[in-house]
Parts: sequence; structure tokens; C-alpha cells
Amino acid sequence: MPFVRKSTSAFLALVIFLLLAGCRPPAEDAEAATGSELVIQNKGSDTLVNVALAWAEAYRQVRPEVAIVVTGGGSGTGIASLINGTVDIANASRQIKEDERAEAQANGITPVEHVVAQDAIAVVVHLSNPVDQLTLQQLSDIYTGRITNWQEVGGEDRPIVLLSRESNSGTHVYFLEEVVRLGNPDSEALFSQETLLLPSSEGISVEIRQNPNAIGYDGLGYVTPDQKVIAVGRESSSFVLPTIDSVNDGTYPISRPLYMYTAGEPAGVVKEYLEWIMGPEAQTIVRELGFVPLESEGS
Repeated sequence: MPFVRKSTSAFLALVIFLLLAGCRPPAEDAEAATGSELVIQNKGSDTLVNVALAWAEAYRQVRPEVAIVVTGGGSGTGIASLINGTVDIANASRQIKEDERAEAQANGITPVEHVVAQDAIAVVVHLSNPVDQLTLQQLSDIYTGRITNWQEVGGEDRPIVLLSRESNSGTHVYFLEEVVRLGNPDSEALFSQETLLLPSSEGISVEIRQNPNAIGYDGLGYVTPDQKVIAVGRESSSFVLPTIDSVNDGTYPISRPLYMYTAGEPAGVVKEYLEWIMGPEAQTIVRELGFVPLESEGS
């Protein structure tokens, strides 16, 4: 059921929801009245948060009476809020887990998945690092602690400092499953205990910029010119940099869809907003922010 409410003041409503987002109970459904404001609660993935904020701002130009309140916190936080019935839309950089889906259904909520963009996971190092390319197997060996010195992969004789997002991050989960475990569902490999878990994409960037021994990973849209992006290969003969084209043609090996989840099939203003997100205006924003638009809109 959509979490939508009236407000007599657009500014005050938006401020209040920004301060209290994620910690207030569901409201009664409210039908839009002329001159009133509708508020859509949108929470979750830190990977998606910048795109979601840009979408929310742009949509105000399309529907001034609709405010989309966007907060981050990680994919797990967004999905938990959907399960608890406190958001209209949960952002996620991973698919919902079976136990999360079961918990939602136990609460009378059926999560519905919407693919809203695509993303490449960029592997980044300090600009001074001479290493230019790594295979998926080398990345797995690095992050599980089997490779601990840059010299072992063609670099200088320096210890490798491992950076990762926190476990609540969908990006962390995806990297664990597809890189550390090499896509093997039976693998029980884990991040090395030496891995530094950081709460945000900005935290990864700061550490990479100041530590010549560090390696990290992040959504393509968060990579800045003061980081070096590593070309990644499934085999030692095929190394590819993350780009829109290499994601769309499937040659870059660490890419994924980005999701929004709703409680049941969306209706009303939530449905209209999601339809706009799938369209060319919103997908152009995806491209401008360094992510990968849906293929049908990204050409």
C-alpha cells in the first residue's frame, strides 16, 4: 500500500520527512487534492542514492505536487524498511534475498522488483600504483588474503591494503558472491580479516587517494579522476575497463542491475514515478552521473 500523505506546506513537509525518514510509522492512504503535496518515501542503496536524488529533483519539474524523499543507508536498510512497511520504494544494488522475501510475505507484503539502471563495479587503486590489470581469480586471491603483496601481481614490493564496503551494502554482497567467490554458489570464501570495511563510497575514495598500497571497489558512478581504474579479465588474455559499452556488450565481468522494490505492484503516484524512471529523461540522468542506463534507453 503506498505510503503517501498530504501536506499543506511543501517545504516544511520535505524538511520533516528528511529528518525523520525511516523512523516513522506508515500513514493512511491519502488521495491527492488540488494544491496539496504527495510524498513518496524512497530509501536504501548508497550506490543508487545520488541517482535517486537527481531523479527526485528532476521529477519535481514534471510533477511539482509530488515530493520524493530519498535517504541511503544501504540496500539491506532499504529492503528492511520495505518489509516493515515504512517506505514506498526500496533501492537496492542487489536482488532481495529469499529470507527477506519470506519475511516480507509474513508481513503481508509481496516485494516486486523493478530494474532501473545498470552498474559496473570498478576496481580502483592509487594513481601511483603500476598495476593496470587483474583477473577475477587474482582479485579473489587478493581479497581472501592468498595474495598479500603487490609484487605478486606485477607491482612493487608493497603490502596490499584491502578496502571494502560494509556488509549491509549491496555492493559488498555482490562483490563477495561474484568476485571473492567467483560466482560459485557452493563457495564459502570470505573477505580476509584484514579487510577494512568502510561505510560509504566516499570513504573508499578517500582511502584510495591517500594510500598508495590500497585497493578498493565501487560503483562506476563514484569513480573520480584521482583514482586509477583497473582493467579486469575473466582470463589473463582479456582485460576490459568498465564503461557503458563494456557493460552493455557483456565484456566487463563485474556488472549488475540496480533495483527498486515496491510492496506489491505499484499504483498511483508511485507507478507514475517508476514509469518516468524507465523513460528517456530519467535514463539520461543515469548516463550523466556515470552509471549505465537501461539498454533500451541508453543508445
